[in-house]
Amino acid sequence: MKKVFALVDCNNFYASCEQVFAPRLRGRPIVVLSNNDGCIVARSKQARALGIGMGVPAFEAEDILKKHHVEVLSSNYALYADMSGRVMETLSTLTPRLEIYSIDEAFLDLTGMTEDRQDYGHTIRDRVRKWTGLEVSVGIGRSKTLAKVANKLAKRSDKADGVLDLTDSPWLDRALEQIAVEEVWGIGHAGAKALQGRGITTARALRDADIAWIRKRFGVNGVRTVYELRQMDCYPIDDNPPAKQGVTVSRSFGQAVEQLEPLCQAVAAFVTRAAEKLREGRQAAQHMTIFVMTNRFSRVGRYFNSETIHFPRATGDTGELLGRAMECVRRLFRQGCRFKRAGVILQGLVDENKVQGLLFDPVDRARSGRLMRAIDGINNRPDLSIRWAAQGLEQPSWQSRCCRRSKRYTTCWSELLEVS
Repeated sequence: MKKVFALVDCNNFYASCEQVFAPRLRGRPIVVLSNNDGCIVARSKQARALGIGMGVPAFEAEDILKKHHVEVLSSNYALYADMSGRVMETLSTLTPRLEIYSIDEAFLDLTGMTEDRQDYGHTIRDRVRKWTGLEVSVGIGRSKTLAKVANKLAKRSDKADGVLDLTDSPWLDRALEQIAVEEVWGIGHAGAKALQGRGITTARALRDADIAWIRKRFGVNGVRTVYELRQMDCYPIDDNPPAKQGVTVSRSFGQAVEQLEPLCQAVAAFVTRAAEKLREGRQAAQHMTIFVMTNRFSRVGRYFNSETIHFPRATGDTGELLGRAMECVRRLFRQGCRFKRAGVILQGLVDENKVQGLLFDPVDRARSGRLMRAIDGINNRPDLSIRWAAQGLEQPSWQSRCCRRSKRYTTCWSELLEVS
């Protein structure tokens, strides 16, 4: 039986999440800023039409933002993550097999479905809109790559109305002709340049390319991409994604940090969050890297340094991680430096149930596990939390700027939507 894949992609996801809870923003140009209100990381359709670029520093776009009265918002990742979960839960009711590809994209397996696929695409759109308030585009094809192609065209075409089915379509050649080779899933910038140098500028030209040359130049992954464009599925639905290989928590500071104590508190907060993510995935880390840096654009006093710790036994204990992290920060700190960013990277992740033990382990692991579970359980309750003393008790001066952040409508009791 021939496979059928659908790619469901949320339209302008961050901006759309904001519009769900603030109807006044609908139809208006919106941009969402990165951590510390630095760069533009999301734009509504109206903002893109004004020529506002992705990744542009906010201060560089200040004139056009003011001229066109663009709504500027700080990133609200708690809201976006929760809305993503709601979308994926909705999609899981529409297919027996689902692969979450990113925060706003998922592949659905529609193989064997007897219903008209174009109509089913609209059913998907309608249900997601009704249950979450978000708009999605649906692309359907015989492979994941073709589903991606269909999704791109579904977004661009008013006639498609957000849904395009390219399975057994007489318009497939024409569709592939409209996709530039650099837009094909899996073709990076360097790969696109190599293909263009050989006269391969569209997805159709790539599909018809010489396989022997593709194999020699791009290896097996390049061959798979060509076969996928030829309606042969090479990438099945992965409904059991591999475990994370690493966890990173890093932030830019709202204002430069010059003293050791606030730097320690910032790193302690990052380590605490990284450890929580580790336990959420039921994993433990064998290595931890702490890094600190000043403003990389500064012409004087620039400083970057890092230190990696190797644990004799993989751990997910926040207290154990914090103890070693604080030792690192004290060694990395330099008097007179204005630190602008710091972070923690946990690597060498293993299943917490498959950790190699130590014959003479100084830590009571059973007690440690019970303590971490108890703390996580308390911190998962609404408006209740336990903080580690290393994080400090006062509002941190280093906290990233997010003065334009909307309320966390779906995850914080004190910020629930109010209706007059």
